[in-house]
Amino acid sequence: MIERTLVILKPATLVRGLAGEVISKFEKKGLKLVAMKMARLTPEILSQHYAHLVDRPFYPLLVESMTAAPVILSCWEGVDAVTVVREMTGATNGRKAAPGTIRGMYCMSGQENIIHTSDSPENAVIELDRFFVVSDYCPWDSPLARSINSPDEL
Repeated sequence: MIERTLVILKPATLVRGLAGEVISKFEKKGLKLVAMKMARLTPEILSQHYAHLVDRPFYPLLVESMTAAPVILSCWEGVDAVTVVREMTGATNGRKAAPGTIRGMYCMSGQENIIHTSDSPENAVIELDRFFVVSDYCPWDSPLARSINSPDEL
């Protein structure tokens, strides 16, 4: 089933010059980029986005990290996109992330783990609505679609 999912390239990704490499991994996998923008996140939006973490002792560090520099917000589309992106991203703690995953290749931290991805199709819808409006999306037909998925998968 075609899904959309949110990917946030965190400030550490930009500071370290890794944005292009991470984006290219999703492109090479066959996911389709349908929205992207750069933003500075505020403590207010972070308290909504990470509401499930607000009471955790590390939350102030999370806010500090996520407001240290801009982020890149993006929406990726594809068959089972949420699961595909999560598996490509790897475990939250970079030291525990499998080799070959994005975090396994590019980070050593649980906090500075360079990327956020939606954890379910339901949360993807909520998260995308938090950061994007309808006019932000640029749906398009890729001429490579038939080479990426079989028609019976779409």
